[in-house]
This record gives sequence, structure tokens and C-alpha cells, in this order.
Amino acid sequence: MNWKEFASAQALAQAQADEVAGWLSDAIATKNVASLAVSGGKTPARFFEVLSTRVLDWSKVTVTLVDERFVPPTSDRSNEKLTRDALLRNEAAKAHFVPLYSEVDTPEAAAEKAEYRLVEVHFPLDVVVLGMGTNGHTASFFPDAENLSELLDPKTPQTVLAVHAASAGEPRLTLTLPRLAEARHLLLHIEGGDKRDVFDEEMSADTPRLPIRFVMDAATSEPSVYWAPSKESQR
Repeated sequence: MNWKEFASAQALAQAQADEVAGWLSDAIATKNVASLAVSGGKTPARFFEVLSTRVLDWSKVTVTLVDERFVPPTSDRSNEKLTRDALLRNEAAKAHFVPLYSEVDTPEAAAEKAEYRLVEVHFPLDVVVLGMGTNGHTASFFPDAENLSELLDPKTPQTVLAVHAASAGEPRLTLTLPRLAEARHLLLHIEGGDKRDVFDEEMSADTPRLPIRFVMDAATSEPSVYWAPSKESQR
């Protein structure tokens, strides 16, 4: 792993935005398009705001989500809402966004629609930015997910699956492990000593136990981990 430690959440956001913008620019220079998948929650808001100001040809960037709650984009719990409000503005307003949520009856139906919609995204993804919970989940790979083995199967053929887990709060949609692991650049953004303790303990274990370890072990490129002790970016 490429571990990068920062004194504050603000310093992390600035450096992480520079790194991601550089990766996207390199992809555009190489193949004239770039793809970025981002996570939601509270931690990435400051990073999104900084990244939105970075100058690159955003019109050639397609942005999608690592995972999404099965809630409409008007909900404060929507990752789409966070991404639109914090990232897809300023310079990044020119990016093309591909959501995961659809207004249908079930998360399974939404996953099926997202599967077709994601043909607009150029896979393998150029950049994936993950988060992690204190229970070791990343994306929507919750330890108590009913279909966790399918989500973490490196041969899962689907790009998007529905997730039902009591700890998730509501049903979810998530990109599957193969789509995340094959990213050209995989970055994990965590803040706070509690998350570092969980991550360090899991990565030092003899065998994987938590979802984050399965993803890091499956990565086809060297993952980068950005960490700061402060949780000041959360809101």
C-alpha cells in the first residue's frame, strides 16, 4: 500500500484532490476520456469541494458512484445529492454524471437499470475513491449483508448489485468487487483514530475478515490510503 498521512483533514483534501486530478488528466491525455467513481457519507465532502476547483478537461470525465442508498436524490442521505452539491460544480460542473438510483419499486430493479446505464462509463475505472466504516465495510459491502459472498466474489459478473443489511439503515446499491478492484487507481480515504485502528488491525491479520481487506487484497494496482487524525471534514 501507498500510505499517506496528513496533519489535518484540510491538508488531506488538498493533496488528495491534486492526486486525483492528476490521475484524471493523465487518463484524458492517454485515451481522451476518464472515469471516476466516488463514495458518499460525510467524510468526502471537503475533498469533493476542493476537487471541484481543479482545472482539467472535466467535459471528458464521467463520474459515477461507488455505492448509493436506495433513497431519492432529494434525500439528505443520498450520495448522488452529496456528489451533485459538493463535487459537480465549479470546474467539475462540466463532468458527465451517471447515477445508480432509479425511482422504481425495489433496489433490485434499480440495480438492473444501473447496470444498463453504466455502459456510459469507461471500464476499467480510472480512479475509485473508497471510504470505510468503523465496522470495516467499504462501498456497501457490509459485514452483515445478506449477499456478501456474491458482492465479494472476484468473478461476480454483475457491475451493480442490491444490498440488504441491517447495519446499513436502508437498502443499498453498490458496484461489485471486480469493478472496484480493477481500477487503475484505487484510493481509500479515512479519517480518525478509530478507523485507522480498524484498518491497521484488519490489514495485519493473517487472513481477511472484514470487507475492506478483501477489496485491498483484490486490487490490481497498488492502493493508496489517505489518512488524517481529525474528523473536522465531517458535517
